[in-house]
Amino acid sequence: MTQADCIFCRIIAGELPSRMVHQDEVCVAFHDINPQAPVHILVVPREHVASLDEATFERRELLGHLLLTAARVANAEGLTRKSSGYRTVINTGAGVGQSVFHLHLHVLGGRPMSWPPG
Repeated sequence: MTQADCIFCRIIAGELPSRMVHQDEVCVAFHDINPQAPVHILVVPREHVASLDEATFERRELLGHLLLTAARVANAEGLTRKSSGYRTVINTGAGVGQSVFHLHLHVLGGRPMSWPPG
């Protein structure tokens, strides 16, 4: 997949609509179009990185920023007040559910979740 074909790159560029909840110079966050929980938000870096496997040591600040943004978004959505918390997930590879090959972090909440997932 090229960046021109990447749905997340197109959302970031404003070519496709989204329900955006956060934007900064490093990442964006928007509601998933196929939610798996009452609240399901994706935190996506503006830089095209195909998966966590491509996130080298040099990208550690990017990864930290994504996690901190996920926590801010979850709190802004009231997930720590409405429920017992939220779950963050990064899928890496098609075999575990990665369907868009642009690194993204799922923020899920608003319902009870069991363990182990999947």
